[in-house]
Amino acid sequence: MPSQTDQSPWQTAALLIARLIFAAMFLMGVAFKFMDMGATAGYIAAAGFPVPLFLAWCAAILEALLVIAFLTGAFLTPAALVGSIYVTFLGFAFHGPSHWASNQAEFGAFMSHFPFAAGLLFAAVHGPGQVLSLNRGWPGRA
Repeated sequence: MPSQTDQSPWQTAALLIARLIFAAMFLMGVAFKFMDMGATAGYIAAAGFPVPLFLAWCAAILEALLVIAFLTGAFLTPAALVGSIYVTFLGFAFHGPSHWASNQAEFGAFMSHFPFAAGLLFAAVHGPGQVLSLNRGWPGRA
């Protein structure tokens, strides 16, 4: 398997574009949360979770940290792993099987979380690339 120092220009570009896409996706999510934290809390409450405003703020902070990680490349592997778990959780919690009976479109929303999670796992394995990246990894590793 080639190391990051052996990347071709197209591989470097692909990694950078992927990071920017992930950052944009999480940035949209965090922007909507900050524009109306009350609506986000209401959505969380409607799903049956306790302390919805607290959870809405936790989600916004997590998403903001993920945006920073994808834009800088710092700690990209752990961030992508956390992001993958988070996206999978969101799929089940807000669009899972209990929602399908009342709205068939929820199945599509549920399924859309899995390619996103798979892409995040792929990013975790391949790292941030060499361009516009701080290349920080797990604590104690470069």
